[in-house]
Amino acid sequence: MAAGFRLNVKPGLFAVARLSAGAKIPAWAFRDGFHSITRTPTELSIVCRQDRVPAGVRRRDGFRCLEVLGPLAFDAIGVLSSLVLPLAGARISILAISTFDTDLLFVPGARFAAAVRALERAGHHVAEAVE
Repeated sequence: MAAGFRLNVKPGLFAVARLSAGAKIPAWAFRDGFHSITRTPTELSIVCRQDRVPAGVRRRDGFRCLEVLGPLAFDAIGVLSSLVLPLAGARISILAISTFDTDLLFVPGARFAAAVRALERAGHHVAEAVE
């Protein structure tokens, strides 16, 4: 299992928004900074800065983002498990998003300090990012 990853904290609070499966991707989803857009047969999910999501959109707010410093090799084994298992042990829920180069973990802001402690106890290093 992989261990000892370096993670940066992305500034700000993030939201996970849910639109109907057939919804057009809204312009607010593309604003600067991190965003992830995923369509399934049953929904359109958008993860982005919380302040970008307009009122009235179904969403969960208050997530903090931890980004694994990459790039990570595609054949790397155990990356997510080495991050998620300590958080599960601390009873912290997560949303994970993987990209070509890295993995990002979104944790509830109210549990952020506990998440950092759990990750650091597991041998990972968490640093505040400057953007």
